Amino acid sequence: MKFLIFPALLILIEIYAFKGLRMMSVGMDPLWRRIISIVFWLTTALAYGLVFYMMSKRSEMSEFRAYTFFNFTIGFFIICLVGKLLFGTFHLLDDVVQLVRWTISKLIQKPVSEAHEKMTRVQFFNQVGLVATTALVGSMIYGVTRGKFGYRTLSETVKFPNLPEGFHGMRIVHISDLHIGSFDNQFDEVQKGFDMINALKPDYIFFTGDLVNNFSEEAEPWIDRLNGLTAKYGKFSILGNHDYGDYTMRDFPEKKKKHFDRLVEIHAEAGFRLLRNENVYLENNGSRIALLGTENWGLGFHQYGDLAKTMNGVRDDDFKIMLSHDPTFWEEQVRNKTNVAITLSGHTHGAQFGVELPQFGIKFSPVSLRYKRWGGLYEENGQYLYVNRGFGYLAFPGRVGMPPEITLIELQKA
Repeated sequence: MKFLIFPALLILIEIYAFKGLRMMSVGMDPLWRRIISIVFWLTTALAYGLVFYMMSKRSEMSEFRAYTFFNFTIGFFIICLVGKLLFGTFHLLDDVVQLVRWTISKLIQKPVSEAHEKMTRVQFFNQVGLVATTALVGSMIYGVTRGKFGYRTLSETVKFPNLPEGFHGMRIVHISDLHIGSFDNQFDEVQKGFDMINALKPDYIFFTGDLVNNFSEEAEPWIDRLNGLTAKYGKFSILGNHDYGDYTMRDFPEKKKKHFDRLVEIHAEAGFRLLRNENVYLENNGSRIALLGTENWGLGFHQYGDLAKTMNGVRDDDFKIMLSHDPTFWEEQVRNKTNVAITLSGHTHGAQFGVELPQFGIKFSPVSLRYKRWGGLYEENGQYLYVNRGFGYLAFPGRVGMPPEITLIELQKA
C-alpha cells in the first residue's frame, strides 16, 4: 500500500490545482476557459509522459549521453509539479477559510455574508497563488537557463593559534561536486567558472569529490580544461559518492572496476593528486602541515572512508586539514574525536534551491531538513567545517537562490 501514497499525492496535487484554476477563471469567456484547461492538461500529460518514457528506457538512459534528455525531463516535470503544488496550496487555504466560515455560520445559526467584499475569497487566494506561482516558476526557469552558470566566489578568513608561520596567509580555493557530465558540451559557460578560479591565484586547489554523475566517460572531454586550473603549489582531490559507479554499475563489477580505474587516471591527467584514505605533507618556508584525504563516508551512503588509515603516520601535533566529501563524516568521526583543525566538504549542493540573505540573518534550504550543516563555515570547540554548496548540479538541471560556489579560504595565524 505504501507505494500508492506517492501516486495518490500527485493525483491530488493535479486535481486541486486544476480546481483552483477553474474557480479563478469563472468570469472568463468560455473559449478562454477551455483553452486554459486544454493547456493545463496537455502540459500535465507531456510532463508525466516524458517521465514514464524515461523510466521505460532506463536501461538505455544508463549511459551518460542521455543526460540532455534526462535534464530536460526532470527539469520540466519539477517546474510543473512545484508550480501546481504552490498554486494548489493557496487554493487549499481558501477552502480552509470557507470551511471555517461555514462552521461558524452553523454554530451561530447566522449566515456569513460576503456580499460586501470587493474581492471574493476565491479570487483573492487564487490570484495571490497565481502571482506567487508565476514568480516561482519564473525563477526556476531562470535557474535552469542561467542560474546554474551564475558562479559566485565566497571568501572566508579562518584564524588558528597553531598554524605554522610558513602558512600564514595561505590561499585555498575549495570546489566541490562538479558533476561534470550534467553540463554536456557547455564548455564556454563552465570555463567562465574555471577562469574565476584561476583569477583568485590560489596557493592550493582542493576538490572535495563528485567529479562525475556516474560514468568516467563524462569527464573525458573536460580533462584539458580541468588541467587548466592552476594553483601555485598544487591541486588535491578526493572522491564523492557518485564517483564509485555504485548507482549504475553495482551489478556489473567488471564494468564498475573499469570505470573506477579510469576515473582515478583522469584525476591525475587533470593535474590533481587524488587522496584515497591517505595523507601528504605540504611544505612552505620551512613549515609543514598535514593534508588528509578520506574516501567517501556518509550516513545513509556507502562508507569507504577509513579515518585510521587516512591519519596513519601523522603526528598528533601536526596542523591538519581534512578533505571529506560528506559533512556527516566531520560530525561523526572528526569533531571532538581528533584535533583536525579544519575539514572541507561538499555533497549537499545546498539542495540547489534556497534563500540566503546574511544581512537579514536569513539562511534556508530544504536540504537543512536532512543536514544540520549544509552550507558555509561552522565551528565547534575550535574545530572548523566548511561545506561548499557545489559547482555543478544533479537531477534538477538548475539552481534557484543557491548559485554555484567557488570558495576562497585564507588561513591566518591568530
